[in-house]
Amino acid sequence: MKKGFYRTLAWSGIQKNRKLYLPYLLTCMGTIMMCYIISFLGTSSTFGSIPGGDTMQSFLELGFDVMAVFSSIFLFYTNSFLIRRRKKEFGLYNILGLGKKHLAVVLLLETFIVAGITLVGGLFFGILFSKLAELCLVKILAGTATFAFSVEPSSILHTVVLFAVIFALIFLNTLFQIQLTNPIQLLHSEHAGEKPPKANWFIAILGTLILAAAYYLAVEIQDPVAAIMVFFVAVVMVVIATYLLFIAGSVTLCRLLQKNKRYYYKTEHFVSVSSMVYRMKRNGAGLASICILCTMVLVMLSSTTCLYIGAEDSLRNRYPRNISLDATVSSTELLEGEQVKQTQDIIESVVQENGTEQQNILLYQTAAFGAAITGNQVRFDNQTYEEAIEAMADIWQVFVVPISDYNRLMNKQETLSTGEVILYTTKEVPYTQDTIQIGNSEPLKVKKQAEDFVDNGVDSMQIFPTMYLFVNDIDEITAPLSEYTMGNRDESLVSFHWYYGFDLPCDDDTQIRIQQQLTEKTQQLKEKTGEDSYFHIVIEGVAKERADFYGIYAGLFFLGIFLGIVFVFAAVLIIYYKQISEGYEDQSRFDIMRKVGMTKQEIRKSINSQILVVFFLPLVTAGMHLAFAFPLIRKLLMIFGVTNMSLLITTTVCCYAIFAIFYLLVYRTTSRSYYAIVSGMKDEQE
Repeated sequence: MKKGFYRTLAWSGIQKNRKLYLPYLLTCMGTIMMCYIISFLGTSSTFGSIPGGDTMQSFLELGFDVMAVFSSIFLFYTNSFLIRRRKKEFGLYNILGLGKKHLAVVLLLETFIVAGITLVGGLFFGILFSKLAELCLVKILAGTATFAFSVEPSSILHTVVLFAVIFALIFLNTLFQIQLTNPIQLLHSEHAGEKPPKANWFIAILGTLILAAAYYLAVEIQDPVAAIMVFFVAVVMVVIATYLLFIAGSVTLCRLLQKNKRYYYKTEHFVSVSSMVYRMKRNGAGLASICILCTMVLVMLSSTTCLYIGAEDSLRNRYPRNISLDATVSSTELLEGEQVKQTQDIIESVVQENGTEQQNILLYQTAAFGAAITGNQVRFDNQTYEEAIEAMADIWQVFVVPISDYNRLMNKQETLSTGEVILYTTKEVPYTQDTIQIGNSEPLKVKKQAEDFVDNGVDSMQIFPTMYLFVNDIDEITAPLSEYTMGNRDESLVSFHWYYGFDLPCDDDTQIRIQQQLTEKTQQLKEKTGEDSYFHIVIEGVAKERADFYGIYAGLFFLGIFLGIVFVFAAVLIIYYKQISEGYEDQSRFDIMRKVGMTKQEIRKSINSQILVVFFLPLVTAGMHLAFAFPLIRKLLMIFGVTNMSLLITTTVCCYAIFAIFYLLVYRTTSRSYYAIVSGMKDEQE
């Protein structure tokens, strides 16, 4: 053949199908740009000097892996629209004498052209916007920006290798499809699989039951630990149910609409419903994909936005006071010992030396241990690993606190008789028993449940709920527990703590300096304890921990926005290709209807009827998924210390409203393209 024939054929194939290829090329460029930017930010030296930057970059490395997986799936999915539309063209080439080997060469050259254009364009825009993304992230971390522009060669290499592999796999998949079909099948591929499927009540009912079960799990879950275990199961169930309902349920819906004579036998509904049911199996899968992507965007944006906006509240939940000292001792005698008094003297002297004063002092004693609580029984039995995993939902962190400390801190005057306790639980996990039995000791009567108690920050940093037991005598409760040890070690199960926290009316630098001085001066107290005793102090401060804390939340927030944008692009492209491909399929049908007297206005009404029925169904279903997932999301966010219910509701509603407006704009744009195709007037504007 003439030199350059294959190259010309490959290039003309892309040009003649530019309406399909242009969005595909732009999408490829966009994903390449995003992958480079996220890889660049994960390796940029700029964040090494910013407090919390290292923590944030660890999340971005995870983000690149997520982008790699999603890009592979998404580009394979969108490429299938292109290939399906062009199979008729390939069949014609085949009949005209172009063998499958020659088609393979054309497809290979097309792949090289697409890869070359998108890699060059994607990397160009990725490098161009990488500095902007870096400045935005520096702003989120409250760091100092540098305006030096840089290019990361390793990020370019990682991106090129990733997409070279993706394009190679897409080419092999396309080649495989062409090799399995004959020319006649290729010519009629646009009409393949269009037999109207029957309404499958079994699958529709099965999808409804699976979705109802997933909703039940999300709504009824009470324990944050169980929420983690249930979350992924519920997600899988929702995805399966969504596909089953959109594929089988949508067919069933169309059949029901056809049986409704008042609705079906109208000009604007007759053509649209008949058209939908004729190909609803494929249409349903596309709608389900759009619905899942919309749900992912809404969940990510609402949760990460809530995390970032509520970061300061979460920080103070984790660190209730500016400076916190937690002294772990080996016995209750040391809680009133000389070391405690010396520690208080050190605190007073250091604070005074720095020209400030203590405020909102938080001081109390506690005995802490972990246990599984079943019914009213607090169990410490040794378990196998498998048994421990199964019992995770029963695990509690228990703090035994003197009733005198409870009364002082909460301004109460509670009294307890022998064998009585007052109980308080966190993370909204209730305790419903009237008694509680710790180990093999006698059951204790729960006199009442407290409405609230001060937090030392331990509860907010763990996934297990906390139970506070307010008692007359700590030793009386913990003495019988001396026979229990921690796992296979000889360490005592119970640890005794002296907790002391206070606020400071000074800037962060002064707070950090005070924390460092306290750490240095309390180190010597460890040497004064005897061989048979133990006295270990851990000092934490809000100011020092704020940078790493915001690094985690800023990284999650940035990834949420970043991946949200990518998923939105994916949903938009699927919507566009769905409208375009269905427009070409419906063109002949509407042409026939126009020839038998259907007016342009009636065509538009029919189109609007069809699009309104199926186009907004994913958005409505995504909103329903989000609403039922809200309790589960709330439980998961509680693990991060987010307890502001109103903030979560506000961010969720705002994210859904903004996304719905954007979705409406996409609907307006794609419906015009659909109408232009089926009406035969490509240049018509509304």
